[in-house]
Amino acid sequence: MKKKILAAILVLTMVVGLTACGKKASNDAGSADADTGSDLIKVGIINNDPNESGYRTANDKDLKAMFTKENGYDASFAYSLKNDEQITAAQKFIQDGVDYLLLSAADTAGWDSVLKDAQDQGVRVILFDRTIDADESLYEASIVSDMDKEGAQAVEWLAGQGLDEYNVIHIQGVMGTAAQKGRSGALDEKVAAESNWNIVTQQTAEWNAEKAQQIVQSVIDKGDKFNVIYAENDDMAKGAVAALDKANISHGVGKDVIIIGFDCNKWALEELKAGNWNYDGQCNPFQASYIDEIIKKLEAGETLSEKVVVMEEKGFDATEITDDDVNTYGI
Repeated sequence: MKKKILAAILVLTMVVGLTACGKKASNDAGSADADTGSDLIKVGIINNDPNESGYRTANDKDLKAMFTKENGYDASFAYSLKNDEQITAAQKFIQDGVDYLLLSAADTAGWDSVLKDAQDQGVRVILFDRTIDADESLYEASIVSDMDKEGAQAVEWLAGQGLDEYNVIHIQGVMGTAAQKGRSGALDEKVAAESNWNIVTQQTAEWNAEKAQQIVQSVIDKGDKFNVIYAENDDMAKGAVAALDKANISHGVGKDVIIIGFDCNKWALEELKAGNWNYDGQCNPFQASYIDEIIKKLEAGETLSEKVVVMEEKGFDATEITDDDVNTYGI
């Protein structure tokens, strides 16, 4: 009897021991997973809607390809074209304890408070694509396009066309964005300085082709005279051209209406090469590698040599663009 009791106790002890070992193994695995997760750099990425334009789609794709677990990142994404929604997303990322907040702001204003919160919580902020109106001490670096230069290059090219009179339909992007301000500012300055430059209409189409088409159609219906369409992105230029085609108004090289767009979508550069458009200003969406390089330097404790990194960009003339340009710069 005693032998049976001892055998039972021995079996029970072995079962308990195995269970305990199983639990210990499970906990170790969990710790290993946690350690692996803790090795990843946690980033919260706030961007505009990827469907906003071809530029934004390429920009989002570039970021998603870079900020992966394979590359050492634990990335979360938030999207909105509204500043207040982006700020709410930023607050949540800060509460979640991200290491870095990457921001392409919907609007240049209103960011001081949330960026101060990020700084207080030890969250490093890197701007991409667009600048903001905030003290430079609130962010580590800014990887941006020079929107003022983009606008100035386009207006300089337009002035070089030597028209007797410039009657411009100006189709703006989302008001308050860095892209809109830069591209609008250059044209506004030129119109104010030159007596033969006139704005036929100046309206926002919010980067949308359909809204741009409606704006141009309204001008056509009113019978107003125009010979230039200055659209602040390719999609709006496309919508504007649709209205011209519907009304059988010629456009492009040597035609009745000059077409200007921005972003250098590949299909837009094809329109340029075909002579249907006249000028397209580049806006470089491939910023992820620049951001990755900056994060690696900061993680290594290095001091950044530049606070602001300006993307290299150019403008393309329909009479000079090549197949190589289309393939190299088209997005």
